[in-house]
Amino acid sequence: MATHRTKMLIIGSGPAGLTAAIYGARAMLEPIVVQGLQPGGQLTITTDVENYPGFADVIQGPWLMQQMQVQAEHVGTRMMWDTIVKVDLTNGSPFRAVGDSGDEYIADTVVISTGAQAKWLGVPGEMELNGKGVSACATCDGFFYRGKKVAVIGGGNTAVEEALYLTNHSDDVTLIHRRDSLRAERILQDRLQANPRISVLWNKAVDSFGGDPAGGGLTHLNLRDTVTGEASELRVDGAFVAIGHAPSTELFAGQLELQDGYIVVEPGTPRTAIPGVFACGDVMDHIYRQAVTAAGTGCMAALDAERFLQGLEFDRETGHAEAAE
Repeated sequence: MATHRTKMLIIGSGPAGLTAAIYGARAMLEPIVVQGLQPGGQLTITTDVENYPGFADVIQGPWLMQQMQVQAEHVGTRMMWDTIVKVDLTNGSPFRAVGDSGDEYIADTVVISTGAQAKWLGVPGEMELNGKGVSACATCDGFFYRGKKVAVIGGGNTAVEEALYLTNHSDDVTLIHRRDSLRAERILQDRLQANPRISVLWNKAVDSFGGDPAGGGLTHLNLRDTVTGEASELRVDGAFVAIGHAPSTELFAGQLELQDGYIVVEPGTPRTAIPGVFACGDVMDHIYRQAVTAAGTGCMAALDAERFLQGLEFDRETGHAEAAE
């Protein structure tokens, strides 16, 4: 067991955390990144990425995260293979955290970038075909299904928004819902019903995803009628699970304000209610959930952490940092 001292502790190592590390290291804050249970975040389980700026050709998610990590280390970041299991933010800076290794981390500022995980159905074939026809992000992967038959599973705002988005790429979108009415807002339901490219299967649950993970990927969904129990099959090229996301914020419950599980920040900033503690990426963003927006908020968190350490406050009207009174 050891004690690690740093000006900036970054909890989480996805695009938000690693971008914060790059900016923090360049500001000589000697950041430590504790990588957590899924180093690199959700992009490490994403295959083709073609919407991250700067790459004309399709790149691989794991490769992109590896490059971010190498860049962060190159400018002076320390990467720790550990998972934070306890934090104490209540007494102000310096903050303390403990890893499951038993190591203690003492930091002048903390950047929380623990991300969010898509909720999955937990049925056979789902994980085996993940990235091979099964996805949880239409904005990320919908482009790959141009002119193909796709399905969206869910009944809330996210599911309806995903279905509507997919009509930009597909003329055959099926929304599958286990009940006979949607939970989405009425305006979204009206748009869904008015769109001729979308059909709805009511009272249907997905029992399993069918296809060949080693070959052509997803080919069909095995459905069950939730009223009659009747089994059926739906042939599709792609399926999008849209039953919500779960931000990884259990560690901070009772210390930071949460709303629907997401860390509450000052609008337009990564600042939490505790001075010196910042949140960035999917852990505070329930709307966009993109790698590029996560990276942007990671940059903001590092810049605000630097100002905090300098005893400065940022005046959003003038755009200048000024000495705190």
